[in-house]
Amino acid sequence: MFDAVIIGAGFTGAVLAERFASRGEKVLVVERRKVVSGNCYDEVDANGILIHKFGPHIFHTDDARVWKYLSRFTEWQIYFHRVKAVVDGKPVPIPFNLNTLREVFPKNLADKLEAALLKNFEYGKKIPILELKKSADADLQFLADFVYEKIFLHYTEKQWGLSPEKISGAVTARVPIFVGRDDRYFNDRFQGVPKRGYTRLAENILDHKNIKLLLNADFHDVMALRGEEIFLFGQKFGGRVIYTGQLDELFDKKFGALPYRSVAMKFETIDAEKFQSAPSVNYPNNYNFTRITEFKNIHPAHTPRTTILKEFPQEYVAGENEPYYPIFTEEARAAYEKYSAELSKFKNITAVGRLAEYRYYDMDDAVKRALEIFDELTGESR
Repeated sequence: MFDAVIIGAGFTGAVLAERFASRGEKVLVVERRKVVSGNCYDEVDANGILIHKFGPHIFHTDDARVWKYLSRFTEWQIYFHRVKAVVDGKPVPIPFNLNTLREVFPKNLADKLEAALLKNFEYGKKIPILELKKSADADLQFLADFVYEKIFLHYTEKQWGLSPEKISGAVTARVPIFVGRDDRYFNDRFQGVPKRGYTRLAENILDHKNIKLLLNADFHDVMALRGEEIFLFGQKFGGRVIYTGQLDELFDKKFGALPYRSVAMKFETIDAEKFQSAPSVNYPNNYNFTRITEFKNIHPAHTPRTTILKEFPQEYVAGENEPYYPIFTEEARAAYEKYSAELSKFKNITAVGRLAEYRYYDMDDAVKRALEIFDELTGESR
């Protein structure tokens, strides 16, 4: 009945489903939640504000192909995300940049530090904080220690439950010092949010006559792996399978559970038109939450109240909360490789996405990866 089965209706699964369906294949999409769009799910709340239920998602990319593809299914609201971090009680722009220098240091010291940055690094460059800490320049060492302590260290410990040195550089590099005056959180060519939300965007992608969507269904409800064969609804299945979930769950955690980090999302209604000066404000050193997002600053709404979200990082416990982030340690990577080797025994199963590949993909990375996998599996070119 089906040529392809896709496990997961987040953006990775949705894009691949649409691509296969567009070439005439019959596609079954199986999603364990009652809704599509994965952790990008959004809805209008009781205050009339479009909120992101699993944390703020801002689309940004330098890839014209990705932007053009998604633009077939949505109109965009141009939006440039700005973030602040509370340093010594004062919200200042991040990534830490030349403007931030002026807000946290006296003018003479800010001038000196700016000169040191411009002498040692190209204007417009982003320098990971752990790289800056290795500098032989005394002024840059001072700056690196300040940013490390005030912005990076304790936020990272809260977010991951680990010290920065135990986490992959691919993660720590996401908190750089920016040698420039651009206060936008992202510098990509294309930036925005879907005018009618991410969930509507995902629904539009999946709205194809060749796609059958099965919601509120677990992978194990419809498919089983026996030996090196795949069974769909009890019958041997020889078509392609795209798996976007946790790879350890695909194999019943036979090599042990892969570690993830979760987040408790706490929404609050504030009886005021505006709560904070930026869409997201990080709290590196104060409180046990990492940031507060105010969604009216992302999706403007004329309402007398506002909705905020506080994020409390926590340990992931299967069945109790959501696996948001793979934990990138050497031990976790070694465990993942065991599952990857097991997966290689199944020639028609492809694992794609943040959970399945155990990688930190942004939305644009997920869409780009899905398009690349489609090209590889079908032999089609751009």
